[in-house]
Amino acid sequence: MWDRVPRSGGPGAVPSLTPRTVARAHHISVAYLHRLFSDEGAGVGAWIREQRLANARADLENPDLDPVPIHRIAEKWGFSSASVFSRAYRESYGASPRDTRGERRTVRPRAR
Repeated sequence: MWDRVPRSGGPGAVPSLTPRTVARAHHISVAYLHRLFSDEGAGVGAWIREQRLANARADLENPDLDPVPIHRIAEKWGFSSASVFSRAYRESYGASPRDTRGERRTVRPRAR
């Protein structure tokens, strides 16, 4: 069920995910949704945050999005501020968003 949630609202659905929108997409109550997640050992909010961070990371690793400032990527995926995003990103991935983007830029393919 959880794999389908972000797609249930289309590609832009992740930034607007809330417990209410997830519950509505699956025709269940918000209380039942929270119960399901507690059975899995995680909260709905944590799962939503993981989805947002994963999408932001994909954007940071996309060379086509280099001109897009990091704070705009954070906004796009539903983070309230660049500092909130940066802290959450570092907690999840062990590197800053800027480091992620910089690592991709410095990795060059080997000459054959």
